Amino acid sequence: MNEPIDVPPSLLDLSTYLLSRTGKAARTRLAERLARRGLRLWHLAVLAALADFGPHVQRDLSVRLSVDPSDIAKVVDELAAAGWVDRSRDPADRRRIRVTVTDPGRTALRELQAEAEAVQAELLAPLSAAERTRLHGLLRRLFDGDPGTPED
Repeated sequence: MNEPIDVPPSLLDLSTYLLSRTGKAARTRLAERLARRGLRLWHLAVLAALADFGPHVQRDLSVRLSVDPSDIAKVVDELAAAGWVDRSRDPADRRRIRVTVTDPGRTALRELQAEAEAVQAELLAPLSAAERTRLHGLLRRLFDGDPGTPED
């Protein structure tokens, strides 16, 4: 992720700036790879949520992923058209639609995760394996809102 030469040093001193630029580069690279398959990041997110947490009612999926319900409906429609998810009436409430990942959807998810891991490897190439592990731990702590211990 080569920074342009003319980035103000005061910005390079801000971790928030570096996180933002690195995140943008990662998102752009992954989005480009997914776009080659006619997919977006939300396709990956929906498949991952269904594979990790099991069947969801569309509304609950929307809440879990913080995505507008109409956007989730469109993504689910596209995934269903590809045969990667099934939609059925929720047995507990026939008014609700339940979404389940299919075996082909699980296969697709593994392929998409491999794409994400390739982007990650490219982006983190300047770091050693130990540094990557440490970075992941620190980012996870930030994501989880965990202050850690004073000796960290």
